[in-house]
Amino acid sequence: MKIGILLTNIGTPDAPTKASLKRYLSEFLSDSRVVSFPIKFKFIWWLVLNVVILNTRPKKSAKNYAKIWDRIGIGSPLLSITKLQLQGVKKTLLERHENLVFEMGMRYGNPSISSVLNKLLNQDCEKIIVLPLYPQYSNTTTLSTLDVINQVLNDSWTKKPEIIFIEYYCYNDDYIQSLANTVLEHQIKHGKPNKLIISFHGIPQRYIDSGDIYYDHCVDTAKLLAKKLDLNKSDYLFSFQSIFGREPWTKPQTKERLETLACDGVEHIQIICPGFSSDCLETLEEIECENRNYFIQSGGLKFSYIPALNYRDDHIKMLSNLISNYL
Repeated sequence: MKIGILLTNIGTPDAPTKASLKRYLSEFLSDSRVVSFPIKFKFIWWLVLNVVILNTRPKKSAKNYAKIWDRIGIGSPLLSITKLQLQGVKKTLLERHENLVFEMGMRYGNPSISSVLNKLLNQDCEKIIVLPLYPQYSNTTTLSTLDVINQVLNDSWTKKPEIIFIEYYCYNDDYIQSLANTVLEHQIKHGKPNKLIISFHGIPQRYIDSGDIYYDHCVDTAKLLAKKLDLNKSDYLFSFQSIFGREPWTKPQTKERLETLACDGVEHIQIICPGFSSDCLETLEEIECENRNYFIQSGGLKFSYIPALNYRDDHIKMLSNLISNYL
């Protein structure tokens, strides 16, 4: 039996240009899982998106992407890293199993999930294992990915393969251990901080109030990592970053945490972002550049970002083992 393995991630623009960012943001912000409003407000959001946001934000975002472009590999760091993750998982699994076909796709941008899923279907895969590279579940990311999978299957194919969809892996001990390994290795080089910040991407608070389990997954991940590192409650804090718009988002916010810590005399902090399986704009530019500036300008002395798991050997092994459970 031929089995397809599909790794997915959030996506990236094709280039750090205004035109490319406009296309990417239009697709991203048009997803009702990402920006969800009652029907009576949808036209208002359409106007705000197309008249205001897509005529102002792409230029600024393009400048930010330009700062990190080619930082890891050629082009988008997230795309380069995801390709390397796929290569690592492919090499590992082909040493154990036969008749496997591998693809990776992006929810927004290229290569699209729909295009690579169709490739797997055209190769007559009888089973397809989909692993979204989001350790913590959220309707805004994980369920949005499943929407695309179902749409492709419902629109194009009468003979449907078995779909194994891995919804999350934040409780996987090997995942937590890999995070702990990155922290310990980083601290060998940079010393132990006064405070470790565990930062996750934020989402609107009303999504949590409506039943999204993302917040609980983030809290649990932070606690499990702290336990693995044998940290006291006073040794770490968790927070949320990448806030967009004016409505309330999940709190506390990373930026505010950093400013408060610096003003309180905390001199040395380190940040890890466990929700990002690959380094990207939100880690390399927002955390490593913007948030560093917030902390230093507020009186802090030493700031360092602990890289994402990316294509580390322990991360590749964990992802491979996770998939192997369903082979």
